[in-house]
Amino acid sequence: MPARFNIFFAWFFMFQTLAMGWVAATGRLLLETLGVATFEGDIPGRIVGALLLLLLVYLVMHFRGTLPPEGKPEGNGFRMGHRILLLGNVLAALLFVFHFFATGIEGYNTHLILNKFTTAFGYLAMGLFAIGFSLIYQSGLTEKS
Repeated sequence: MPARFNIFFAWFFMFQTLAMGWVAATGRLLLETLGVATFEGDIPGRIVGALLLLLLVYLVMHFRGTLPPEGKPEGNGFRMGHRILLLGNVLAALLFVFHFFATGIEGYNTHLILNKFTTAFGYLAMGLFAIGFSLIYQSGLTEKS
């Protein structure tokens, strides 16, 4: 995965994980403004909210030219930072996708356990984003002797 895509999806999933309810509420608000009847926490609201967030992150990247942090590929920690970001992206994607399938899980205990695991994935993903961004940022700094 190229570095730009990794950072792009890290910014998307970071905001999606932090403000998941607000993103879904924004999508639901837009759908209801257009006349579509939705329920709180419904899948169409989550999808529309996620698409709006994806558009927002893309517009920032488009007008800015790139998304921070901007590291140097030959810098110390660049590759490790991107690997950590990729792991954070995978965990945040699991959290994001879980909410689409959560309503179809029949067993209460199964749903409870999966909900706790995916919530933990969100917390872990946020830490991985912080570490990955830090390593990538540090790879762009000049070395002092």
